Amino acid sequence: MAYYVYMLASGKHGTLYIGVTRDLVRRVHEHRSHAVPGFTARYEVCVLVWFEIYEDALTAIAREKDLKKWRREWKVQLIEAQNPAWVDLFPGISQ
Repeated sequence: MAYYVYMLASGKHGTLYIGVTRDLVRRVHEHRSHAVPGFTARYEVCVLVWFEIYEDALTAIAREKDLKKWRREWKVQLIEAQNPAWVDLFPGISQ
């Protein structure tokens, strides 16, 4: 089973959120529909701008924790290395 570490943004260079999940489509949909009140709902953080796939939960969780310690500049560089225009990746994975 795959595990995903992902970053959502409120827009290009906007507020960022980092998470980990087993079901990326379901989880991003929950963020977009504000199914759970919290940070992403409050700040309208719902654009999937980056994700990585891992084969085990421990590695994915470790990567998420590591990324959360990174400086914002490094996170932006990570996003822009794969997604320079900050395009919403959700439509591509939800079909």
